[in-house]
Amino acid sequence: MTEPTEVTITSYEEAREAFRQKHLRQALYDAGDVVMADVLVNLHGDAHRSRRRLENRLFRRDSQALYERELFPPIVSETLGPYIAAGSAELVGLSHQMMMNLAAFTSGVDRPLGTPEETFRLYSYLMLFIEGATLAHFSGDREAKRAEVAAALAAFDTEFLQPSIHRRQEAIALFERGEISEEQLPRDVLTVLLRNRDDLALPDEVVLRETCFYLLAGAHTSATAFVRTLDAIFEMASTAPADAERARRDMGFLQRCVHETIRLQPSSPVAMRWAMEEIELAGGRRISPGDKVVIDLMAANRDTAAFGDTAQVHDPHRHLASGVAPWGLSFGLGMHACIGQELAAGTDAIGDVNAQDQLYGLVPVALHAVLAAGVRPDPSDPARRDPASERGYWAKYPVVFGP
Repeated sequence: MTEPTEVTITSYEEAREAFRQKHLRQALYDAGDVVMADVLVNLHGDAHRSRRRLENRLFRRDSQALYERELFPPIVSETLGPYIAAGSAELVGLSHQMMMNLAAFTSGVDRPLGTPEETFRLYSYLMLFIEGATLAHFSGDREAKRAEVAAALAAFDTEFLQPSIHRRQEAIALFERGEISEEQLPRDVLTVLLRNRDDLALPDEVVLRETCFYLLAGAHTSATAFVRTLDAIFEMASTAPADAERARRDMGFLQRCVHETIRLQPSSPVAMRWAMEEIELAGGRRISPGDKVVIDLMAANRDTAAFGDTAQVHDPHRHLASGVAPWGLSFGLGMHACIGQELAAGTDAIGDVNAQDQLYGLVPVALHAVLAAGVRPDPSDPARRDPASERGYWAKYPVVFGP
């Protein structure tokens, strides 16, 4: 059996065209099926359209405004409070804990006890689910890791998901009897799945994996962007102090710092697709059925044709041509564009960034909270990158709080 041809795309325009091709099927998570099998991002065609149509309701502008302005600020304050009181924190762990608490809310994973022990147990599950989703990059014994992740899924199901399902089923029953309104139902992925599981023919294991997918996707990518943006702002303190100060007080500017970070450092450096039919791109490149298409996001997001001569530089003042997203293609495009991109990073600010309907996104909201608390690198304990990571992750990032 011959190996499939691998086609690599590096230009912004060709990458954007590839994302919009309906005959290219998701390939990035094939090895991570223990967590990712049959979740939204891996579906194609009618199955994808049906589930996305339902889940899109959670990400309408009115729902996002409710999350950002009313529901999430208390969660951010609750998570950050003990660290601010202590005067110090380690950003990698803190960011995952905070974003996990936010992602648990949107995915529908309850934390009824609200104790630190419960939070850390959920955090332990989350980190294993991330390893399961990214098994393609795992260098150890993949089968052993797959078994470990499968056992964690079963334990998570018993401890967290089944009680969360029970509470939502009770709420749905109240709604169906007319005792509560639809607005009083939980606004989360799990509730949507439970209300529509018969129409979508969703078995229990798919409900489990879909909920876990939203938990890990919402937490891990947002936590990574959070730490990387703070690092960029700390760098500004020495290279552009006026910009660093502006980031602390101007939410629109802070949002642009996040967008630049996401452009330069996408959560995944590549997107991958399988060609299901023959495709010819506008530039004449032909892709044959069975080819593996690798979209190099690190290259496409730094294409000078789209982002100018300073495409390699973190510049929140960047001016872009119409139609070029400030975050590049990091959220994808077309049918598999990230469903939660506006929830995480807000809407693209046009004109008055303080307009009443402007949404800044949960990452800027969380960043604003730590910046307001006077966060800065710990001068006695420098940050360190993970030597085993090829994607520039931080292993440890100590910070202190205060004036």
